[in-house]
Amino acid sequence: MAGMQEAVRTLLKELGENPDREGLVDTPKRVEKALRFLTSGYAADIDEVINNALFTVDYSEMVIVKDIDFYSLCEHHLLPFFGKCHVAYLPTNKVIGLSKIPRIVDVFSRRLQVQERLTNEIAHTILEKIAPLGVAVVVEATHLCMSMRGVQKQNSFAVTSAMLGAFRDSARTRHEFLELLKLRGTVSDVRESSLSSAVCDPGK
Repeated sequence: MAGMQEAVRTLLKELGENPDREGLVDTPKRVEKALRFLTSGYAADIDEVINNALFTVDYSEMVIVKDIDFYSLCEHHLLPFFGKCHVAYLPTNKVIGLSKIPRIVDVFSRRLQVQERLTNEIAHTILEKIAPLGVAVVVEATHLCMSMRGVQKQNSFAVTSAMLGAFRDSARTRHEFLELLKLRGTVSDVRESSLSSAVCDPGK
């Protein structure tokens, strides 16, 4: 049996279960398949994902792709966190195919993550690949490590942001972006990775 499946069997035993009973006999195989998919971002190559979908366009206004659904695993407890990602950039002479932005989000969300790092990785990758005047990323997410355990706050959600280039330097540009998002919560004058690390306490 594969190492991961054997580890799942051991985990089931440690939880007081019988891994050989009917409902659990195939669980190690299912868990491995699920985890391979949920962490498939480790094997992804950003350049292959983008696949040269960069186009010369005479356009210098803000480009926004909002409400990108994502699902990730908290690296502290291996519990899911999920929500919406909103991405904007100010192009110079290149734009990226719109479908590539959700794919970039998928690459980094399908890894063991913390929300702050996820936000930064998306923003810096777009900055590196298309060299825009600025990039803004806002992520809002529900963390099951907060709602199922620990503080058990079922209705709370966390907001993080990364503001690079013109979005960091210009309050007017930043305000325009945030107004266009109309997030559920109040986000004012956000800065890169504004979420407190207390969102998920690995010590509990």
